[in-house]
Amino acid sequence: MTRQTVTDITRLRAGIKRQIKAVDPDIRMDYCLTCGLCSSGCPASGLDSMDPRRFLRLLVLGQDEEVLNSDWIYACTNCIRCKYACPMGIDIGKIVYQLRGMRPRDRRPKNLQRSCDLQKQSNSTGVPNEDFVWVVNDVLEEVHMTEPDWADLKAPIDKQGAEFYLNQNAKEPTVEPEEMVPLWKILHSVGIDWTYSSEWWDGANYCLFTGDPEDWEYTVRKQAETVDALGCRTYINTE
Repeated sequence: MTRQTVTDITRLRAGIKRQIKAVDPDIRMDYCLTCGLCSSGCPASGLDSMDPRRFLRLLVLGQDEEVLNSDWIYACTNCIRCKYACPMGIDIGKIVYQLRGMRPRDRRPKNLQRSCDLQKQSNSTGVPNEDFVWVVNDVLEEVHMTEPDWADLKAPIDKQGAEFYLNQNAKEPTVEPEEMVPLWKILHSVGIDWTYSSEWWDGANYCLFTGDPEDWEYTVRKQAETVDALGCRTYINTE
């Protein structure tokens, strides 16, 4: 009689699944019914030959390398449609976020990581703060010269005690400075007391998408400290 040996393969793979469950025990990956509802409304379905259902099955079945090496985790928008469609309430967005943080920095999308690293210094485009101040004032002066109806338009910077603090997508003062003006006009028309800051003015937070909570927290904290230092009561996040 041949003796049979049973090997428990759960100890040999699915290491990523165990890591994620250790961080967030409420992520119920093993509850997946393979129904595919998660993929039906996913805007990233089919990108990089992946969709939420396949992604989750690979993860549950311990295909760690295939999951971790897939760039689909950066195609995912974290819109959490999959969570609301899932009859078991599995939050695939949380799983994606954890996996992004597991990727070594040198294997993340280069432009994404670079934008995050720049933002930790000041802003995601690397524009010097004095250039931002100059562009705002230059654009404002042009409006005053070419649009007489807006001769009293203001774009204050570092105004202490303003009611509202406004941040700015760094792309606009860098390559599309005229795109800042419509919002200034709206704020002016409704009589809102607002200000920019000359530091930490970038409203985009690319560190959110790299998967490093420490970087994400740092950039948010620096903006919060800036708002508090100016004494503004309300923070308007353009992003």
